[in-house]
Amino acid sequence: MEAAAGGQVETSDHPTPDSEGTRAVIRRPKMTGRVEADESPRPPPVEDVELIEKVRRGDIEAYGELVRRYQDRVFNACWRICGHLEDARDLTQDAFLRAFERLADFRGESRFYTWVFRIAVNLALSHRRQAQRRPWVSLDGANPDGSQARSLARRSADGSTDDPRDRVEEAELQGRVAHALLTLDPDHRAVIVLRDIEGMDYRTIAAVLDIPPGTVKSRLFRARSALADAVGKGEDRVARDRGNEGT
Repeated sequence: MEAAAGGQVETSDHPTPDSEGTRAVIRRPKMTGRVEADESPRPPPVEDVELIEKVRRGDIEAYGELVRRYQDRVFNACWRICGHLEDARDLTQDAFLRAFERLADFRGESRFYTWVFRIAVNLALSHRRQAQRRPWVSLDGANPDGSQARSLARRSADGSTDDPRDRVEEAELQGRVAHALLTLDPDHRAVIVLRDIEGMDYRTIAAVLDIPPGTVKSRLFRARSALADAVGKGEDRVARDRGNEGT
């Protein structure tokens, strides 16, 4: 795991509750609701820094509120990067537990949202690199409307239409894009997830991945090219299969 953002460890005069107590407020995400693509977190009624100070004073429920604010988005990123539903749930829970245990490291130089995303993405990338081959689950399985895949598919399609045949083709394209994403190198997959699905700006992505903004841009260019190639290969396979069915 890379060092958490914020530099040197900063101690607090306030007692910090042990991590075991957080398990009551950090639950494995079920992801039964819809997660909007390309929508930045809305301004919370209570600032994150206020909640963090409450946690440092021993208020576990305040940390539960932080988890509720960002859990779905962190889960979605982990899922897209690791490609395995159950692993993504475990990684999400682990990320928030680690963030809690390292809360003294958080100096407020970035948003809590960015900081916990960095922890989660590092965990997901490490897991993906080390994991042996596993069966993949459809990335739209818990997202019936396919909103996440659609945000990527729009880069390969001219637009939607009311024609039922076109809607079927668009749905097929969404599926090919989702599965093509899983074939990418983990680093390429991560930058596409953060930019094209999470809608993060280059500076935030640089902070999450701990790379220069210029590297983000060049990596994103290569990742999008690789994704387009993978989608194209999928379309060629579909065309061949349909041709074989017609013979």
